[in-house]
Amino acid sequence: MKLSTRGRYGVRLMLDLALHYGEGPVLLKDIAGRQGISEKYLWQLINPLKKMGLIGSTRGAHGGYVLARSPSEISLKEIVRVLEGSLCLVDCVENLAVCERSQTCTSRDIWSEASNQISQILESVTLDKMVVKQRTKNQECIEYSI
Repeated sequence: MKLSTRGRYGVRLMLDLALHYGEGPVLLKDIAGRQGISEKYLWQLINPLKKMGLIGSTRGAHGGYVLARSPSEISLKEIVRVLEGSLCLVDCVENLAVCERSQTCTSRDIWSEASNQISQILESVTLDKMVVKQRTKNQECIEYSI
């Protein structure tokens, strides 16, 4: 499984919102600048994330985007599933009818186990955990450069 740019950038968008959680709405142009992602591309990610209840928005002079839930309540699994779809490595893991060998295929068992492990890891990582890691990395960079 290889995450697309859509999935990777979506995680960066959500992490940026988590880093500014509680500070009020964040402008998309500010996220684009900090993350080095075009505003146009970020627009494509906002709607599915908003539709699934991960992002909220406010219009007007003080408008922008916020996380719809606390960073501790949003897992990477949710974000990746919204933007990438299924986390299964092969189709037959979710749909036995895809392959006539599904019932007796040893490879399918391995792909199923690997898919489950990926899903569990992504479920265990929440945005608040990523915020802590990001702030630690930022602090280490500052200490290293001094």
